[in-house]
Amino acid sequence: MLPEPIETERLILRQFTLADAEFIIQLLNSPGWLKYIGDKKVKTTLEARHYLQTGPFKSYKENGYGLGLVSLKPRNMPIGMCGMIKRSDLPNPDLGFAFLPEFTGLGYAREIALKTVELAFTQLNQKKILAITLPENKPSIHLLEKIGFRVDGIYSPADKAEQLLLFSLLNP
Repeated sequence: MLPEPIETERLILRQFTLADAEFIIQLLNSPGWLKYIGDKKVKTTLEARHYLQTGPFKSYKENGYGLGLVSLKPRNMPIGMCGMIKRSDLPNPDLGFAFLPEFTGLGYAREIALKTVELAFTQLNQKKILAITLPENKPSIHLLEKIGFRVDGIYSPADKAEQLLLFSLLNP
């Protein structure tokens, strides 16, 4: 889904590279990430490269898709990440997204999430896409509902003692 960059009116979504390590440090330590996703303990360039290699790069290789870097046109300024994630304990891939705080509430997440969902249905031939979020993450819940996702139940990740809302969206 991400071998080539994907463009929308205002954004570019492309695969991460090791050159994105400094941005990863910034995003993974932003207030929203820490509050709603959790501390991944990525503070150095070496840790950021490890995160990229064991997360997005591994997913590209194993699944043919994964999280990518979202940049603003025309300056190609990194503002977030978005993509599909395949979790071993979920039957379908799920939509993931995160943005730096100064780029939230401006429609960027909606714009790239819609394009990502469209491509998951058309290029990955998915019949159903999932999404997960903390029940208190009102901005993500609002976005998911706005683009057509509906609550489908509760998801408890195998590696964490928390309950997340599970959303789903069927291919029209």
